[in-house]
Parts: sequence; C-alpha cells; structure tokens
Amino acid sequence: MQEIERVMDAPPVGEQIHMPASSRLPILNAAGLSIAVVGITISLVLVIGGGLLFLVTAALWIRAASREFDQLPGEHGHH
Repeated sequence: MQEIERVMDAPPVGEQIHMPASSRLPILNAAGLSIAVVGITISLVLVIGGGLLFLVTAALWIRAASREFDQLPGEHGHH
C-alpha cells in the first residue's frame, strides 16, 4: 500500500523537477552572521563588517531566488 502512495506523490508525467542552481551565497550569509555575532565580544569593526556581509548576501540571495521562481512554469506548485 505504501508503494502506491509513493507513486501518487510523484509529479505528473512530463513535469520537470526544479533544482536551484548552486550558490555560494548561503555560506557567505552564514559567515557574515557568524562574524557579526563573534564581533560582539571582540570588536565593533567585526560587527559592522559581518553585518554588512550578512545584509548584502541576504539581499542577493533573495533576488536570485526570486528570479529562479519567476522562471518556473505558470502552474508550478498549484495542484
């Protein structure tokens, strides 16, 4: 019975599965946040630098995800 349920969860024939492109933005975003948090105990320069890295990479990451989402077929995700 479980095998039948797995088959029903599969996308319709002909529908492609979307995989996002590889990106360095998530790791840079995490590094920026980590630097900012560590900087709280060390130096204001690290807080500002890490915070800026975090904000810039977050904006770029959101913009890239938005562009990828706009390129999906019109009915993607609506069943």
